[in-house]
Amino acid sequence: MQTPITEMFGVEFPIFAFTHCRDVVVAVSKAGGLGVLGAVAHSDESLEVDLQWIKDELGDRPFGVDLIVPAKYAGDQDGGLSLSDVAAMIPAEHQDFLQDLLERYDVPQGDQDTPGWATRSETAPFSASRADQQLEIALAHQPALIVNALGPPPASMISRCHQEGVKVGALAGTKVHAERNVNAGVDFIIAQGAEAGGHTGEIGTMVLIPEIVDAVAPIPVLGAGGIGRGRQMAAAMALGAAGIWCGSVWLTTDEAETHPVVKQKMLKATSADTERSRSLTGKPARMLSTAWSEEWARPDTPDPLGMPLQPILTNQAQQRINRAAHHEGSGAENLATYFVGQIVGSMNKAKPAGQVVMDIIEEFIEATESLARQLDV
Repeated sequence: MQTPITEMFGVEFPIFAFTHCRDVVVAVSKAGGLGVLGAVAHSDESLEVDLQWIKDELGDRPFGVDLIVPAKYAGDQDGGLSLSDVAAMIPAEHQDFLQDLLERYDVPQGDQDTPGWATRSETAPFSASRADQQLEIALAHQPALIVNALGPPPASMISRCHQEGVKVGALAGTKVHAERNVNAGVDFIIAQGAEAGGHTGEIGTMVLIPEIVDAVAPIPVLGAGGIGRGRQMAAAMALGAAGIWCGSVWLTTDEAETHPVVKQKMLKATSADTERSRSLTGKPARMLSTAWSEEWARPDTPDPLGMPLQPILTNQAQQRINRAAHHEGSGAENLATYFVGQIVGSMNKAKPAGQVVMDIIEEFIEATESLARQLDV
């Protein structure tokens, strides 16, 4: 295939795989797509290890790194606050509610718990200071692209990447956001519709892609949100996208490190079993509908905090839930959740990530050939 995106990155297929799992990055890139490692949950050490492993596995094949630098976050006005500084801003009522929630669902606190973000001294997650550290680590491993997932990338990030010959992309949920990203100097846009997993806006993919394509031309656009099959890829490209950006579809692949309980929930879920909630990160993010999001949405509970207060508050609780959910019959099973888009209704069989790439391409070819036959009159 030949599109502005395949030409930009020298890949066979314009299929970009956002994932937190290094094995998926490698499998997709080896299959002809381009894997992008989500770095936000990595420590400096684990990011170094994963990127070096990816580089060793892929050689000269391209891969990318995704960072999160929101335009606004709690404590940003005071500069690079440490995690403990930001954690001190968390109200007691939120801490009490979370502790009560874990007790009501019989989620034990065990010796295996690792320290939560609130007890660490490094800079806060989802902050410019944290992203700067991760950016330098990423650039040392020669990625083909860096993507910012929330808002326009800072000018310093774009300048630093371009100095190293690295392309910069950004996600956008509205035309205005896309225009801001282009004005900031990005090389391509990811138009992400509301169907997507994780942080997403409210405009559907079918409407959003052509709006953004028209607004930012000739900057290439990747379509995202509700895309995990070849027919959806064909639809996105018919709307003007030069390729697709997929995240959710890799969560049930053989290589994915998704929690086994959550993976089984995803394999059984329908497209109606997700919701946008602020309960994990403090910003609206689409995830599986579970007791976790239901509890935070109750009218008698405190509203989720902003970013990064909410993830700092809930980080260690999520670790406890994931550990306890391994035990059948545990109340933690009801709380176990993760980000996923509405495409989850089609994710009903575990496959190797490379096979998912091939399945998308085969169905894409079938769909485009079917359209061509309908025009052959």
